[in-house]
Amino acid sequence: MFTGSLVLDVLLGDVRSLKDKRAVVRPLVAELRRRYAVAAAEVGDADLKRRAEIGVAVVAGNPGHVTEVLDACERLVAARPDLVLLSARRQLTSDTDEEYVTDG
Repeated sequence: MFTGSLVLDVLLGDVRSLKDKRAVVRPLVAELRRRYAVAAAEVGDADLKRRAEIGVAVVAGNPGHVTEVLDACERLVAARPDLVLLSARRQLTSDTDEEYVTDG
């Protein structure tokens, strides 16, 4: 079993309040969940208006599938015109406790 996580640091576009921020982040998190069957949530920068940290997690039987899903999630976020993807951090762990970390 392999578990992968992805933490995306994003800069939001025309956001003037936390309410505006929620209007951008909530649909994005819902789309990640629906489209890729992953666990996704806003995991940081909750009190900042124009920044958000979004966490994504996936579990699969092989590391290639985990990587494919996390790649697709990262591409989806990067393609959004209403935000800028500042960084992406990944972690891949196997049930034998071997850990692989990549930064993007």
